[in-house]
Amino acid sequence: MSDDLLIERDGDVVTWTLNLPDLRNAISDVGIIDAIVDAVTATNNDHSIRAVILTGAGSAFSAGGNVKAMAAGEGLFGGAGHTQRIGYREGIQRIPRAMYSLEVPVIAAVNGPAVGAGCDLAMMCDLRVASSTAFFAESFVKLGIIPGDGGAWFLPRIIGPARAAEMALTGDRVDAATALDWGMVSQVVDPDELLPTARALAARVAVNPPVAVRMTKKLLRESSQQTLDQLLELSAAMQGLAHQTEDHREAVAAMLEKRPGVYIGR
Repeated sequence: MSDDLLIERDGDVVTWTLNLPDLRNAISDVGIIDAIVDAVTATNNDHSIRAVILTGAGSAFSAGGNVKAMAAGEGLFGGAGHTQRIGYREGIQRIPRAMYSLEVPVIAAVNGPAVGAGCDLAMMCDLRVASSTAFFAESFVKLGIIPGDGGAWFLPRIIGPARAAEMALTGDRVDAATALDWGMVSQVVDPDELLPTARALAARVAVNPPVAVRMTKKLLRESSQQTLDQLLELSAAMQGLAHQTEDHREAVAAMLEKRPGVYIGR
């Protein structure tokens, strides 16, 4: 386990905390990239985990890239041309690929500024709740660069192409209230209520049959890539599997008997 990403488990919910507060939880260095990718792999392999919460230590959710390293041309920001292209592909772009492959729902608890790649990291999550002190900025253009981590793919899918273009082309920040109005987050709460709210939301997800939850997340992801006919075919195949699970039979029995279901993930 890396100190760059703290991992805490409470029952069937895991909380990941970006733990680089002195760097405002920048996510461009190899240590934090490796830690996020490893955490996704471990979660996908542990079928007792039913939901993940992602938040940041200190006052920021994530400032995105390490600007000091950028100025010095270090790490991800070293080299030129093809070398730098490879650096991005083998560096920070591992995060969106990993997050997209995460099988369980992940909730971003945005505790403060989510800037650049930090904004994009929040958009890679399935659900987002924000502190009233949070703000979002797709601010790459302010540094004369572009969203190199997949933000141009994730952001329009969350808030639509026009608002995504406004954020990406101006680099201006969006406060929490505006983020709520735009559908970027589902809730805005006082700072001391952020993690309790995220945990309550995670519990509402985790109470459901976990195989069905993972399949549902997969369908939601695939819907952005497929035609209706393709998605219906995938849905039919997945439904055939879901109907054969023990948890499905338990869910039907629990509903008929008017009691909570007890699910084992099979």
